[in-house]
Amino acid sequence: MPDIHIHRTHHLGFETARQIGYAWAEKVEKKFDMDCTYEEGDTQDTLHFSRTGVKGTLLVDAQQFELKAELGFLLGAFKDRIEAEISEKLDALLQAPPPVARKAPAAASRAGGEEHASAAKPAARGA
Repeated sequence: MPDIHIHRTHHLGFETARQIGYAWAEKVEKKFDMDCTYEEGDTQDTLHFSRTGVKGTLLVDAQQFELKAELGFLLGAFKDRIEAEISEKLDALLQAPPPVARKAPAAASRAGGEEHASAAKPAARGA
């Protein structure tokens, strides 16, 4: 069972939701030094994120975002604070004007296709 479970519905459509998923990945990579891998699918994308003490996924589709994360022992003591900050960042992205369409990270994989590691990291570093 995940330590953190955040669910947000939206009416943005899949492409706009995907752009928010990319933006969220860039933010957590920069602010929390997360390793992120973004996998594109036909109807749902999956962002895998991890660093010492935390790992999880953000599922993105045309109607919802669903984040599940498992915290290590040390970060578990800060669960409420971490959950509040993640919720705040995701809510801010959902309330912001739609992001400018971005090209998918070069290494993003298609569901059922090739898998590539750390797809979001090059995009977050400006590559």
